[in-house]
Amino acid sequence: MRLRRRLATPTWLVGSLLAFTTHASDLPDPKRTPGALNSLVTQRNIGETICVKGWTRTVRPPVSFTNRLKRIQIAQYGYVDRDPRDVEEDHLIPLSLGGAPDDPANLWPEPRSGRWNADLKDSLEARLHHLVCDGKIPLVEAQTAIRTNWIAAYHRYMSRRAKGNREPE
Repeated sequence: MRLRRRLATPTWLVGSLLAFTTHASDLPDPKRTPGALNSLVTQRNIGETICVKGWTRTVRPPVSFTNRLKRIQIAQYGYVDRDPRDVEEDHLIPLSLGGAPDDPANLWPEPRSGRWNADLKDSLEARLHHLVCDGKIPLVEAQTAIRTNWIAAYHRYMSRRAKGNREPE
């Protein structure tokens, strides 16, 4: 089931601002969810923070917090489908890339279904995390790419040549 957001902006304007393969509900509202960083994570200390296996568990907010926020944000985003099981309360800038754990500016109700869904974003997050921790791209590049337009980042970093990953049909 496709989640739809009521739009106050004319649809022609929204369409012109988004990449040709996206819909308004595929990306977070940049006013509601601009992304926020964890000030404790820097390029200098990634070897002691995000690149340590299991580190994100130490900063992940409790499910009680994210579930409560998810219900609020589903309403704020104007989703027609209000079932919390149909969305994942996701960090725009993931914890694995130094995203703020409990700042609502970094969390959004991301659809689990549709062409551009939570599973695809999760695979991008893992790829960017590996690239950062392997020293192939700077942390700020990964953070900016996923914050600005995660679908465009998916096209850039998850190409068929990059580890044989395929784009969704």
